[in-house]
Amino acid sequence: MISFSGAYTALVTPFSHDGSSVDRERLATNVRLQAEGGVRGVVPCGTTGEAPTLTESEHAQVVETTLATAAPLGLQVIAGAGSNSTAHAIHLHRLVASLGAHASLQVSPYYNKPSQEGLFRHFMAIADSADLPIMLYNIPGRSAVTMTPETVERLARHPNIVAIKEATGSMDSASEIRKRCAITILSGDDSLTAAFAAVGAVGVVSVVSNLVPQMVARLCREIAGGDLLAIRKSHESLFPLSRGLLSLDVNPVPLKYAMELLGRDSGALRLPLVRLAEAPRASVASLLAAVGISGGSTIGTTTAASPSPVGIGS
Repeated sequence: MISFSGAYTALVTPFSHDGSSVDRERLATNVRLQAEGGVRGVVPCGTTGEAPTLTESEHAQVVETTLATAAPLGLQVIAGAGSNSTAHAIHLHRLVASLGAHASLQVSPYYNKPSQEGLFRHFMAIADSADLPIMLYNIPGRSAVTMTPETVERLARHPNIVAIKEATGSMDSASEIRKRCAITILSGDDSLTAAFAAVGAVGVVSVVSNLVPQMVARLCREIAGGDLLAIRKSHESLFPLSRGLLSLDVNPVPLKYAMELLGRDSGALRLPLVRLAEAPRASVASLLAAVGISGGSTIGTTTAASPSPVGIGS
């Protein structure tokens, strides 16, 4: 089995400048920077990775490149494999299992707006299809449906459903999930990492760790150590970036612009997403300055820590 805790980076997918192909060399570089920053794992092919725009071949390329780079560095790889078609999600789940992913990230079906029973049957069918751990992804802002704590409790009885990325923004939801079952909870919102820890979450699947993995990893280590004053200090240091970046446009639009400013250009966004408008670009530079990074910086301002081991069998 696999255990989850700490900082996980929801990776951007670097594309060529015309958006026609995946830049596998840049992807590998980004993964290495995450390892240097001390995160526990990486999550390719999620929301931040523009997964809906990837062909199946590209999806496999991204997961393969991530695994080839991350696994030797001791990082867990939780590969996005969700879909609003249950049959397609099963296909992708089996695909990432065959590629060697440590776990699969399964988002609530978007656009369809299934009932709670529909959600339950969808995830159970995926969990039954391959012997691979699943992290549920509860993100109503993207999927238009919220997985209730009652449904999470039912799903957590399946031995392959072991964790949830809780991106509802609701402390009540996280609290109720923890009350009902022992599933591992990870925050899906950077600004709520510390708050969710107070009700039982053990880490975060982070967007801003693409920019400052050291700072996010440090916060998660402090959470694990229970150092409240240190947690508050780290949270306050990260909060302007965590709260402000994705207020400028939808993820990953401002993130890719921030990476461009830092000399880590990740290429084009794929339609229907477009480059950050000119007006908010100065705000991105200000947010980066607020956490002490600027053009040419890579992983932040603190000393890198060794990444945690993959955790199989723990």
